[in-house]
Amino acid sequence: MKRINFLLHSPIAHRGLHSRDVPENSLEAFRKAVEGKFPIELDVRLTKTGEVVVFHDENLHRMCGIRKEVAKCSFTEIRELYLKHTHERIPLLSEALAVINGKVPILIELKSAQRTGKLETAVLEILEEYKGKYAFQSFNPLSLRWLKKHAPNIPRGQLASDFKNSREVSLVMRPALKNIWCFSLTKPDFISYDIRALPNKRVEKLHKQNIPILGWTVTKINESQEALKYCDNLICEKIL
Repeated sequence: MKRINFLLHSPIAHRGLHSRDVPENSLEAFRKAVEGKFPIELDVRLTKTGEVVVFHDENLHRMCGIRKEVAKCSFTEIRELYLKHTHERIPLLSEALAVINGKVPILIELKSAQRTGKLETAVLEILEEYKGKYAFQSFNPLSLRWLKKHAPNIPRGQLASDFKNSREVSLVMRPALKNIWCFSLTKPDFISYDIRALPNKRVEKLHKQNIPILGWTVTKINESQEALKYCDNLICEKIL
């Protein structure tokens, strides 16, 4: 548990501290989280031209109004877009790090659903000179296995759910992740579990073995009290 103590002392701001006027995963959302002294959860993925950008969805439509995948766009194309009709643009990971600047911890979700190694390598190169505290998490067990081999000193967490309300992973992988069958393969430092799918017997068993549990995503105050029965800390949205 000591490896992720820095993520257990304060609620974690889901995609930064965003609101109606401040879009998720924007530099302004990160500034506001830093001001509030909240750890930050953010998502990273690769553009067509290999840049690491901070963006959750595979497709740009929800946040930018364009039906195109991030992985099929150059960074030049992406740089022309605005987030949710604001003046905020999709940031590079390097820009987010410059804003956060070690002032609060970061929980970085790796969006590498296909081949592993390329995104992970690019992210590690960007983080090489970063002095702040951070950890990785991913739904992809192969990504965590890659990190276990190539970056063993960086804490890593297995994201999981029952996937009744999520399409993050394939149908084939859902039972394995729901029950954390991949634990012995990836040896994660923590489990990041969907609070809507708790309680879960497998999660409870791992918790009794001193594996920290983060719960995602709390959107209402009354959810937090119930979720904390099973979790060591919570990833929260809008109610911090």
